[in-house]
Amino acid sequence: MGEGNGSSAGTAHHVHRTVRVALGEAVRRGHVAKNVAEIAKAPRLEEEEIEPYSIDEIQRLLLEASKLRNSTRWVVALALGLRQGEALGLKWEDVYLDAGYLRIRKNRLRPKYEHGCGGTCERKPGYCLERKQIRREFKNTKSRAGRRTIGLPVPLIKLLAKHREEQELEQKEVGAEWEDNGYVFAQPTGRPLIPNTDYHHWKKLLEDAGVRDGRLHDARHTAGTVLLLLGVPDVIVDAIMGWEPGGSARMRARYMHITGPMLQQVAKQIGDALWGGPEESEATAESN
Repeated sequence: MGEGNGSSAGTAHHVHRTVRVALGEAVRRGHVAKNVAEIAKAPRLEEEEIEPYSIDEIQRLLLEASKLRNSTRWVVALALGLRQGEALGLKWEDVYLDAGYLRIRKNRLRPKYEHGCGGTCERKPGYCLERKQIRREFKNTKSRAGRRTIGLPVPLIKLLAKHREEQELEQKEVGAEWEDNGYVFAQPTGRPLIPNTDYHHWKKLLEDAGVRDGRLHDARHTAGTVLLLLGVPDVIVDAIMGWEPGGSARMRARYMHITGPMLQQVAKQIGDALWGGPEESEATAESN
């Protein structure tokens, strides 16, 4: 199990954990005598490389995103660090603009289809013209850390209010064809956004903004890095990012090799602005 058969180590690790838990329950109920998954060794997970975008890159992305429909979707990713499923599963009932916060309670699931034609089209189920969706649109966030409340910066409150007005105009234009599912970020008919399409929109945004290619998850890494750079208390960072208590310290430690050099660079810029470059600093010291 693993990359030898095309599966990533992360996928293999998740499958191993699921099987181990299931067999553990089977042992507890007396259906099997031994949990063989306890014997099998799970693949080693390599730490994912953290590649946050710079402030200049963020500004270019936001400027380009402002030209797009659902532009605020990318603001919440870069400013609040919402995971893709959290952003696409966000509903207006969980957004409190007057109070200035939102609640994360749902995750948008990737669609799963089956043939509606009985397989006669000879395509993959997702490309069948009569396809039927067999997976629900979203699931409730299970972990306590994942279910969280996030305060909204004033500029983002204004952007979300403007976004809601634009969505209400779309609803009037579509009329009876609008599906009122309550999603903050939706298709022109009110249906939820498709994660795969959302991913390709991100890639196009990077290209159009002239910003280096990156994963959609790098937007989340960027938000985490900015919070740490601003010196936001650890407990608040954990709450905003939705990090589990047991792994939050490890997650923050992974960011240190990013935030440390960046803080040093900021300190150098401040020093150069106040006291000039190294040569000027030495001359000032000698004159004193």
